[in-house]
Amino acid sequence: MGDMNSTVKERTYDAIVIGSGISGGWAAKEFTEKGLKTLVLERGRDVKHIKDYPTASMYPYEFEHLGEMPLTEKKANPIINRCYAYGEDTAHFFVKDKEHPYVQEKPFDWIRGYQVGGKSLMWARATQRWSDFDYEGPARDGFAVDWPIRYKDMSPWYSHVEKFAGIAGNRDGLAQLPDGEFLPAFPLNAVEEYFKKKMQDKYEHRHVISERIAHLSKPNPVHLEQGRSQCLSRELCTRGCPLGGYFSSNSSTIPWAEKTGHLTLRPFSVVHSVIYDEQKNKATGVLVIDTNTKESIEYYAKVIFVNAGALNSNLLLLNSTSRRFPNGLGNENGLMGKFVAFHNYSARISAQYDGLKEFTTIGRNPAGGGYMPRFRNLFRQETNFLRGYAAGFSAYRSSASEPASLGVKFKEHLQHPGIGPWRVGSHMMGETIPKETNFVSLDTSQKDDWGIPLLKISVVYDGNDEKMKKDYFEQFTEMFTTAGFTDIQTHNSTQNPGVDIHEMGGIRMGNDPRTSLLNKWNQLHTCKNVYVTDGACMTSTSTQNPSLTFMALTARAVDHAVTALKKGDL
Repeated sequence: MGDMNSTVKERTYDAIVIGSGISGGWAAKEFTEKGLKTLVLERGRDVKHIKDYPTASMYPYEFEHLGEMPLTEKKANPIINRCYAYGEDTAHFFVKDKEHPYVQEKPFDWIRGYQVGGKSLMWARATQRWSDFDYEGPARDGFAVDWPIRYKDMSPWYSHVEKFAGIAGNRDGLAQLPDGEFLPAFPLNAVEEYFKKKMQDKYEHRHVISERIAHLSKPNPVHLEQGRSQCLSRELCTRGCPLGGYFSSNSSTIPWAEKTGHLTLRPFSVVHSVIYDEQKNKATGVLVIDTNTKESIEYYAKVIFVNAGALNSNLLLLNSTSRRFPNGLGNENGLMGKFVAFHNYSARISAQYDGLKEFTTIGRNPAGGGYMPRFRNLFRQETNFLRGYAAGFSAYRSSASEPASLGVKFKEHLQHPGIGPWRVGSHMMGETIPKETNFVSLDTSQKDDWGIPLLKISVVYDGNDEKMKKDYFEQFTEMFTTAGFTDIQTHNSTQNPGVDIHEMGGIRMGNDPRTSLLNKWNQLHTCKNVYVTDGACMTSTSTQNPSLTFMALTARAVDHAVTALKKGDL
């Protein structure tokens, strides 16, 4: 990297950001825009927008296995193979199982992307604001600890990131899903609209809306200034989009930060630990292990943002030990790594609809169809489980089936398959309850190739999850029946936690340093110049996709950090 023999001054910055994914990219953008000399450290390789998307424009026949992973690769990578986005066209963006091992005390599929941009290259792009039903949830429902913030604290920051990232959606006027700064929504199709109307007619608080998604349905000038262009609904997003049609660090925040001239991006940099100075009572820098050479080097800064990804951020701070913090930086109360939670996607339901045969679909919808915000336990506790679930809903017109045939008849069917009935489906996204027994910790005997302890993961479903899943099946069976759908089938997946890729917690926010690790500004209670703004900071999970909240929390925290630096408070 050319800096192993550099001076301390040359390795000193105003801010260090650990990680370049969705939250790290936002930290880089916000710091550099405000004029701070910023170092972004990424443990994986560099990925440049467009240049490093090798499969982005390939046709299926151009892949050796037509997009499918060969059996040998599936057997070699059983964990990552269970991820929906993993295939021959995207494999280069995913961590392979044997390259970065971890310890599963309980079965957990840890899905990772170690490169500049992280998982922002492969995410599903759904973006919903949280509401006070979510921020007030722990205090109201008696689990976890009270969030130190409320929706009013976050609303302007949601607007800030939405305008820059570009979010397509409708203003639906729902208390449980606040409206945002939207580009035009991707429309529902005929059967999705039909289901929406049926739900409105029978249920007061069950709404089907167009999924809100980070795609440029109609770019604004700020998006064109980023070098991005309109989404063409190719639905090849997880390969990397050369158009910049969806939001990623690679197409948006990282290039924007680079244009300021204040960014130094260092890939191949595994952060071993945060350096704590006991005389100054604050962090002074980070110890980095070069990914390739295994050489050690220190970098220094006035403020450090930890955005390594929820579980890796836990690992990093647990490994950042000193006489002052023998159990991990800021971990005086011993709670770091505990109260990890996630989203439960293990339930689906499908059916058939024989109506509206005068309609079919044409083209693709990157939003995937409709979204039903949480409707259980919103205004009162009405079930035998805490919290609730959101759900996706989509419909498509299937091809007509044809009895097995050979020769000319078979070829004619391939050319003119005909149109079959509508198929409909839904998946659950359930909120899990943070528990002290769901935790991560450092293995005491095994280390990785860079001398860092392996992460041990002990995270499982519980009885609340099973009750919630049962309710989802009952409610959606009833709703599908009400809509006149037939051949209703429930699908209870046996998937492990983790493959949902929404792990959160372990370094949670809170008001009380005795029961939380971070304050309302995402600062460690006992080391104020270290901020954590990725999934590790979350006190609870809500039912909404979390990425938009990570972005907003990061922008808000950077604003606080810069103000504090100017005042001399950090």
